[in-house]
Amino acid sequence: MGFKAKARKHRKDAGEDDTKKTSTKVEGELPCGVRGCERFADKAVGGRSLSVDDAIDMWGSSGYQARKGRVRVCKSCYRSWKKENKNDDMY
Repeated sequence: MGFKAKARKHRKDAGEDDTKKTSTKVEGELPCGVRGCERFADKAVGGRSLSVDDAIDMWGSSGYQARKGRVRVCKSCYRSWKKENKNDDMY
């Protein structure tokens, strides 16, 4: 019997609950800046921000919505941008 199995076995003897605590799902507040995307761009759910120039290169001049000079994007939009620009030399 391993360490964790032994701890689980003796948890009932110590008076601790055996029920698992469920984590609450984080609901976003900040919508994704890409037009047509319904996901959220909060940092807690994997959102990132891109510069306006990068957004223009990827989605065109009318395909995004900027906030304070940056475009907030959800995780899936960021991954698609990252995949398109993976081989570009930025130096």
